[in-house]
Amino acid sequence: MRDGFPIRRVVSITLGLSLVFPSGGWAANSGSAMNNGRPIDNIKGGEEFIQAERGKRNPWDEPAPNSPVLHHGHPGKVGMIKGSLDAIDPFMEDAVAKETTPGAVVLVARSGVVAKEKAYGKAAKYKDDQKTPLEQPVAMKKDTIFDIASISKIFTATVVMKLYEEGRFQLDDPVARYLPEFAQNGKENVTIRQLLTHTSGFEPGIPLWKMGSNRKERIQIVLKHPLKNKPGSTYVYSDLNMITLGALVEKLTGKRLDEVIKQVITRPLKLKDTLYNPPASLRERIAATEYQPVLNRGMVWGEVHDENAWSLDGVSGHAGLFSTAHDLAVFAQMLLNKGRYGGVRVLQPNTVALMEQNQNADFSGHDHGLGWELNQPWYMDGLSGTESMGHTGFTGTSMVVSRSNATIAITLTNRVHPTRATSSINPLRRQVNRFVADGIPVKVPGRQQAWFAGYGDQLDRSLMSEELPLGENRTLTFDTWYRIEPGADYGVVEGSVDGQTWSSLSPSLSGDSEGWGRQGITLPNDVRYLRFRYHTNETGNERGWYVKHPVVKGQGKPSALKLTGEGWVKRNR
Repeated sequence: MRDGFPIRRVVSITLGLSLVFPSGGWAANSGSAMNNGRPIDNIKGGEEFIQAERGKRNPWDEPAPNSPVLHHGHPGKVGMIKGSLDAIDPFMEDAVAKETTPGAVVLVARSGVVAKEKAYGKAAKYKDDQKTPLEQPVAMKKDTIFDIASISKIFTATVVMKLYEEGRFQLDDPVARYLPEFAQNGKENVTIRQLLTHTSGFEPGIPLWKMGSNRKERIQIVLKHPLKNKPGSTYVYSDLNMITLGALVEKLTGKRLDEVIKQVITRPLKLKDTLYNPPASLRERIAATEYQPVLNRGMVWGEVHDENAWSLDGVSGHAGLFSTAHDLAVFAQMLLNKGRYGGVRVLQPNTVALMEQNQNADFSGHDHGLGWELNQPWYMDGLSGTESMGHTGFTGTSMVVSRSNATIAITLTNRVHPTRATSSINPLRRQVNRFVADGIPVKVPGRQQAWFAGYGDQLDRSLMSEELPLGENRTLTFDTWYRIEPGADYGVVEGSVDGQTWSSLSPSLSGDSEGWGRQGITLPNDVRYLRFRYHTNETGNERGWYVKHPVVKGQGKPSALKLTGEGWVKRNR
């Protein structure tokens, strides 16, 4: 069970053609000489060009070495900007006031330093789905224990990979080799790798809680369930994959999944608050979830929220774990440290590297490692990129790990309390990760500030020049850095004869610039105005677009552009 994936908009831009965009008026006069505009090859700046500003350390993609263990410290110690992290507080307080969620805990760490850890709102607030208030609501605390829902899948994947590391199986072995009953209904060729990457062919889920009479029977129902798609042909996120992997772990070890996770992960790492089926003595520390009268469960508080996991005695490969922000951060730091935390090794470095590799190159937009989701801007936002991994949980939980920035961002909410019939929590997830990403400065070369296009969904922002003198053999050069969601967001340079009708002068900029570089464009003779235009879709940004030192060169002296633009700001980070 999880939130739905967003619809992705794909925009293709061809050099020299007019752009037509319904919401932004991308019309152009196809007969204009502007269509003769052509790009000059990128020119990477020399060493002097990429020098860091004095006093700035550990900027974007240049984190300090990871600490062996987590410890608290000032954000500046690891190059983070405190003001950006502080901006999370009023945002979260407003979200609580607007009842986006009753409460939350946010934790941010970089290079092993916990730069922010704060609780907001209430862990338990209501008696029922009519929002009848509790006589004594429970305040959210930093050590509140959450039902982490589908983040449990990462723990399942970790113990699966531990067994792989021990030589118990190969990733491309058929599941049926170890669970013979799984071969039924055309599943004889489904591999363990396909379960880990959600490419097995299973449908998203079934109402298992309505089937069978006990845990054993229900697991057998899953193992015998037919496929919806040919194995390896389609990406479909499915709880059935992870329930099956949990059964595989139990078959290979002879122990129940919760015991294996305790043995491999939680006991060695001393994650005392990470467990299935927490005892009643911990109830006051646990965030309440949903009122479920259909199942006669009342207010679910201290038991797993997911109905299927509940029907499996609270222990399943797809859901059921409870944890805290701190425990999850320790787990994530172990992976950043290539499988080691302090003196404890959970996985070998090669195993961790394998888990982090994209296994789903054939399924655009659904990058996936072995258990981990990769590069998903719909919740990772500014932290997304090819080096980012994470997972979400239906109860309102999320975890993002940016390997290139050695950064962990954990947002735990109880947004299903007292009912799941609420607005999506994804905008909140994105905004928190946007603040975290903004807290990691981009290294702007020299002392002059760069123009930054800013953040936001469905942006259409232009940075415009004053009127330019006409002439022949003019070129525009500018320095730029960008991390823009490929296939969804883009930046483009446009020109105009009259300041009203615009045409693209360059291919779109999207993806990763891989540092600062210099762009050059030959200008058509009749262009009088230039603008840098930044467009984002409705779900998610990456770190954004920077433009610096735009200059038009002609027969005379080079002229620095004078620019104005609503939403664009000058900054040195």
